[in-house]
Amino acid sequence: MPFLSRCLLIAALVLLSACSPKYNWREAHGGTIQFTVLLPAKPATFSRQIDLNGLPVTMTMTAAEIDGVTFAVGAAELPDAERAGKALDSMQTALVNNISGNLKEAHIAGKQTNVDRVLDIAADGVSRGQPLLLQARLIAKGSRIYQVLIIGNPKDVSAENAETFFTSFKPT
Repeated sequence: MPFLSRCLLIAALVLLSACSPKYNWREAHGGTIQFTVLLPAKPATFSRQIDLNGLPVTMTMTAAEIDGVTFAVGAAELPDAERAGKALDSMQTALVNNISGNLKEAHIAGKQTNVDRVLDIAADGVSRGQPLLLQARLIAKGSRIYQVLIIGNPKDVSAENAETFFTSFKPT
């Protein structure tokens, strides 16, 4: 193959690879507990039993990962709505502890449409010697609780992708 042809072929391959989006945003939906959210790749869904400070619940997670950054939504049904506030506090503690983290920010978000309480948190942590950034929105709507989160290396978590993800979440 002549040199010029090889150069043109390589240039074409580079241009084609630049055209394929790394973040392929798509709408995902919750199963038993309904919600919609945009995820940057094809999601996986699994359920597991968790303990929220003495309150056992089954949480279903829907998550996608791009380059080590995980975008996930967890949803669970509580026995009654009165436990939702304490459940959100327990989720916050568990999320920060899971990354051996330090809470940088925690505040109750302004009144959101169609939900009872929203708690936004950010924490720094470490996993396998690598720095982690956790950004989460914890939501209570009646007896349902949601954790909408991004976790990854701080240099790989962009404000634009976080905004797309968090603003797309809608509990139903």
